[in-house]
Amino acid sequence: MISLSFLCHSAMKPSCRIMSSIRKSTLFGFSPVKIHNGSSKNAKVSKFCVNYERKSQYHTYPGRVLGFGSVLSDTQKAFKVPNWSFGQSGVVSRSFSTRGGCVIAGIESQGREFSTSVETRVNENNFERIYVQGGVNVKPLVVERIDKDENVLGEEQSRIEVATDENVEGVDEQAKVLSSEREFSDIEKEAWRLLRESIVTYCGSPVGTVAANDPNDKLPLNYDQVFIRDFVPSALAFLLKGEGEIVRNFLLHTLQLQSWEKTVDCYSPGQGLMPASFKVRTVPLDENKFEEVLDPDFGESAIGRVAPVDSGLWWIILLRAYGKITGDYGLQERVDVQTGLKMILNLCLTDGFDMFPSLLVTDGSCMIDRRMGIHGHPLEIQALFYSALRCSREMLAVNDGSKNLVRAINNRLSALSFHIREYYWVDMRKMNEIYRYKTEEYSTEATNKFNIYPDQIPLWLMDWIPEEGGYFIGNLQPAHMDFRFFTLGNLWSIVSSLGTPKQNEAILNLVEAKWDDLVGHMPLKICYPALEYEEWRIITGSDPKNTPWSYHNGGSWPTLLWQFTLACIKMGRTELAEKAVALAEKRLRADRWPEYYDTRTGKFIGKQSRLHQTWTIAGFLTTKMLVQNPEKAALLFWEEDYELLEICVCALSKSGRKKCSRGAAKSQILV
Repeated sequence: MISLSFLCHSAMKPSCRIMSSIRKSTLFGFSPVKIHNGSSKNAKVSKFCVNYERKSQYHTYPGRVLGFGSVLSDTQKAFKVPNWSFGQSGVVSRSFSTRGGCVIAGIESQGREFSTSVETRVNENNFERIYVQGGVNVKPLVVERIDKDENVLGEEQSRIEVATDENVEGVDEQAKVLSSEREFSDIEKEAWRLLRESIVTYCGSPVGTVAANDPNDKLPLNYDQVFIRDFVPSALAFLLKGEGEIVRNFLLHTLQLQSWEKTVDCYSPGQGLMPASFKVRTVPLDENKFEEVLDPDFGESAIGRVAPVDSGLWWIILLRAYGKITGDYGLQERVDVQTGLKMILNLCLTDGFDMFPSLLVTDGSCMIDRRMGIHGHPLEIQALFYSALRCSREMLAVNDGSKNLVRAINNRLSALSFHIREYYWVDMRKMNEIYRYKTEEYSTEATNKFNIYPDQIPLWLMDWIPEEGGYFIGNLQPAHMDFRFFTLGNLWSIVSSLGTPKQNEAILNLVEAKWDDLVGHMPLKICYPALEYEEWRIITGSDPKNTPWSYHNGGSWPTLLWQFTLACIKMGRTELAEKAVALAEKRLRADRWPEYYDTRTGKFIGKQSRLHQTWTIAGFLTTKMLVQNPEKAALLFWEEDYELLEICVCALSKSGRKKCSRGAAKSQILV
């Protein structure tokens, strides 16, 4: 086992530490480094550092060094106000525990100039070796903290120099240009107050927001943790307001957690898996002091023990959004960030037995994290996967080591877009085609490629689907089509241009035509319709939380509002977004910001809904800012990429097929 520790020394001798247990990989994907015995005083000087002037938006907590635990006295813990005074130098040490003892390498920071180079070599297993200024002898991260005397009356702030990026100073100031100057309404002021109260700090720095912050909730379960998917609307709200520090911290800390050891029943998942959530825990030390540590959950504690497939996808999407809104593209270019990005992509693009370009996942691996019959190839995962691939296409540094990965991304994007557009789409014309399907076809040119039996078409759908609308079905597998409407997957199909322009327009036409069903008293249904009676008992296993028209089974989730708004702005249908916002604004504050609503029309607060749900609050704020400044939405969505339609890996001349059906997708765009 390799253990990694960071230590900072000061005149008052407090220490900070983050411990990471790693197996077969190191913190940022580097191979283990062999370091000779010796003290930090004898170590060579590393210039892998950069100046970072922290201008915190959260004045209650002074700036802290990213990635470090803190030691607090009883008094400091009680008031949650760290009181640090550092000397003129800082030391970072990395220890590697071995059979023979502990080897330590340390570095004294001397200077701000640095240069880095990355050389990636891919062997047949696509593993990477990364060299940072000096080959395999990678030097530890250098942290220099310069604080003034404690007795100075607070005029001078801490200065932090952290090794990693250039031109970070002033990022928040650039982002503030995007922030609106308008006066907030009372409901928005309350929402911002609640959002700030939900902020989680680690070593004095903001690193995320808890899932829910209901002061009357005596049994929070895991709602007091920071979830990657839940933090996305919070991150966008802060970014759009010009406060990028918390998002940057979140991205870097979750990146560190990516390489932690994760095991369930003596089995470890693939490298690159992002945690579903993490919690900042306080561990007691000697002399009435305490240490803050990060405690991630990769699914080993989750209900059903399901790995969060969507966490890595959301992380990539948020990384792109951070760069687009703040202009701090240096974060994307960091060696550790590029490595983490590649690890996620390698995990998603690994070859398997599947014949389809869509990702195969188990039930409960996304926002719907309980048994709801979405195992297989659920639309939500495919839409997020497509979005993450498009993000990665923009952010990956192209070089000899990454060109194969870039080629794989392009091929997957092309195949996935065709697959979803052609086989997941249903409207009146497609419904009639399925209704007349012939079955048991054995041919490369079969019309009914998945052997779908027409009797699978539910009776409710024949009367429900409008003449001018359509949508992407929830799932597709051999001999199985899940005809339920899943809102998040369809909205992200619009946002990412997974659907064609005509399909995207038809989805919003369907939402408008079926407003009472999909929006009702509170936007928006997570899926429609609900599973009822015997179908509910068989598919959910009689889940008492997912009863018909509740929670994931047809419940109404206000957090989907910001994604609906983004889709509407992209398609020029802002009137739909404004109509939905008006509905939500009437009730959310009075109902104390619930997690979800129950009943067919979303009339009642969910029977097990947490109050002061953070992504409900953040989703509302993000929605309001996007509606007030729709030009900002262009930073968060994608237009159609026609080059993807020209990419085809069918190798027709070698396969013996007469034609490639990919032209069908192109024709839908051009017509």
